Amino acid sequence: MNQMKRFLGLVWMLLGPLVLLFLIYEAIKKNTLETSTSNDLLQWGIIITIFIPIAVGLILFGYYAWRGAYDGEE
Repeated sequence: MNQMKRFLGLVWMLLGPLVLLFLIYEAIKKNTLETSTSNDLLQWGIIITIFIPIAVGLILFGYYAWRGAYDGEE
């Protein structure tokens, strides 16, 4: 079980930046359309701003899981 926690720690560390990059990519793609308005830019800015601390939390949680901080007694 501890090995699975450590493996999932690596998954969480990779998932944070990947999802953040995906959101930035989607925001750029949606805001470069001819039909986009200033509301679209504002909405995507808010979404990305809110998700940045979530991504940092995923990275920290993954780091601690990878280092074994959540290993319990077996």
